[in-house]
Amino acid sequence: MVKVILNPALRALSGTMAGMTFRQMYGKQTLMKTPDMSKVKWSKAQKEHRKRFKQAVVYARMAMDNPKVRAHYEKIATKKGKRAFQLAISDFFHGNNLLEEK
Repeated sequence: MVKVILNPALRALSGTMAGMTFRQMYGKQTLMKTPDMSKVKWSKAQKEHRKRFKQAVVYARMAMDNPKVRAHYEKIATKKGKRAFQLAISDFFHGNNLLEEK
């Protein structure tokens, strides 16, 4: 893996360009070859987890659209030093659904 040292005018790069991926890891800018995932055969468990994660993202988006639920997540996120959207995804995986009527 190639390490990138940037001059002060350019603080960070992220994303993919010409088969190379720029990213931040452990506070340092890194450059790596973009992996070719076209020939990977996903297992049944991996496919199921991807499907469940997709559902979690849908839940998190709906939660962020609801002002009352969003305020709840933002309050907790501030205390924990995390992002509200990620907390909503985590809640989905733990079975906590703040959107359903009780």
